Amino acid sequence: MSKVSGIARQFVDQNLLSEQQALDLAASANKEKRSFILQTLLSGSCKPREVATLVSQEFGLPFFDLSAMDSEHLAAELVSEELLEKHKVLPLFKRGNRLHIAQADPSDIAALDDIKFATGMTVDATVVEYDKLSVILEKLTAGNDAFDDLGEDLDLEEDEPQKQQDDDDGKGDDAPIVRFVNKMLLDAIKMGSSDLHFEPYEKRYRIRYRTDGVLHEVASPPINLAGKIAARIKVMSQMDISERRVPQDGRIKMKLSKTKAIDFRVNTLPTLFGEKIVLRILDPSSAQLGIDALGYEPDQKKLYLDALAQPQGMILVTGPTGSGKTVSLYTGLNILNVEGTNISTAEDPVEINLEGINQVNVNAKVGLDFAEALRSFFTARP
Repeated sequence: MSKVSGIARQFVDQNLLSEQQALDLAASANKEKRSFILQTLLSGSCKPREVATLVSQEFGLPFFDLSAMDSEHLAAELVSEELLEKHKVLPLFKRGNRLHIAQADPSDIAALDDIKFATGMTVDATVVEYDKLSVILEKLTAGNDAFDDLGEDLDLEEDEPQKQQDDDDGKGDDAPIVRFVNKMLLDAIKMGSSDLHFEPYEKRYRIRYRTDGVLHEVASPPINLAGKIAARIKVMSQMDISERRVPQDGRIKMKLSKTKAIDFRVNTLPTLFGEKIVLRILDPSSAQLGIDALGYEPDQKKLYLDALAQPQGMILVTGPTGSGKTVSLYTGLNILNVEGTNISTAEDPVEINLEGINQVNVNAKVGLDFAEALRSFFTARP
């Protein structure tokens, strides 16, 4: 019969530790008067991310990526440096009389009790990675900005934020939400993801990226931020932030440099516990790379080029999300886009803007459906 029990058993069951490693760590934790989780982190036996993921699930607490926070807006002044160092915790933000604390070891109940007593506020824990927490605490107590190298200034083309009337979208914590959403978008671009999913549930909120056709979770911010995240994205997309009962569509343009910009197609969907938001990443430069960049086999490339060379006909492109359907079609349009050819497209919606091609955004609400667009193409054809 195994002698490993409690949280140590979970580490073994998840194949993060062997039974012998778990027993040795439990013995050393008892000797050093530390928790098993902290001893595991200090020993380096598991990666901080693996520990954070496991304890987040076991304790039923949200997981948060500290690199998404801006130190200028942390609530660190509410807790003394002595308590921060003693318990290795970091105040994230204050909302009403609730203080949200970043903690790598949620088994340290004394930390929450001490901070609750010192501040007089209700304290909620959020799980973070120990290595990031340690670096930030060190810089914070040294008087440095913990996030100098963790973010980039982005130029987002959007209207001025509308005034939010709902209490859920409050006023005091806007700047951290702005930085957090910007970082989620930037990270998705860097990872080569095709889309982002912001999903509210009854007791948790998760953010997933689709990379190479597969969705994987990248962050789980506190559930009470769901309304603020949704409002921020809707403002950026020029949507009606007061309308939460019906789906909405919008668009975001993010300038990465003077010569490069990325578009996001944004769709909202009311669900049981809030608005799910999906952002599709549209990189205009991807359609300019040429057919050799699509990854086709030689016979596939020949078939596509032969089809494009036909004087008439239809090309059907099918496949799962993120498989390259859109880029393949736009690449084909670019191949056909020469001075002597008139090209018009009917799209719902237009995803990549191509100079020299007449692109029509289908809008059924005003009577401009695909049939009407095609009729116009043929009657207006020179």
